[in-house]
Amino acid sequence: MKKAVLYLFILSLLFNVFQYMNSTKILKTQSKEIENAKAKIKAVRDSSDIVYNQMLDANYFSLEMNDESINYLEDYSIPELSEKIKNELLALNDSPKGNPLIPYDPIDGNKFIINKIKIINHRWIIADIYSGTLRGEILIKYFVNENKPTDFETIETILFPKVKNVQ
Repeated sequence: MKKAVLYLFILSLLFNVFQYMNSTKILKTQSKEIENAKAKIKAVRDSSDIVYNQMLDANYFSLEMNDESINYLEDYSIPELSEKIKNELLALNDSPKGNPLIPYDPIDGNKFIINKIKIINHRWIIADIYSGTLRGEILIKYFVNENKPTDFETIETILFPKVKNVQ
């Protein structure tokens, strides 16, 4: 009987040592995984902060971020007004000779139209223009009219040189 108890004691001691070693190994592995996860989370947060700051910088010149312009247009909903202005500006592209705000005649049968729009503040818009092979930018002054279409006036345009096919 004493031998059986001794064997059981040794067996339980070996089992406890095995459990301790196994638990320690699992704990170390989990600690490393947690540290790796924390490092990844920190990297993602840092990247997220960088992207957020870049977005703020990119939107610095925008109607939505300009408090003075928002105060000037206090009678309007800025998102609805922005959508109205963009729709009116893009509707001018339907003219047979191209957008009338762009002072260039069609080239090779391609009319100039406005592609992309950025409302800078309560007076200015910058837009991307293109005509098949040529593209450029246009600066537009606008005036919002109550219950009337928005008035647009071209301030300046720039055309970029044609890109040559390099082979």
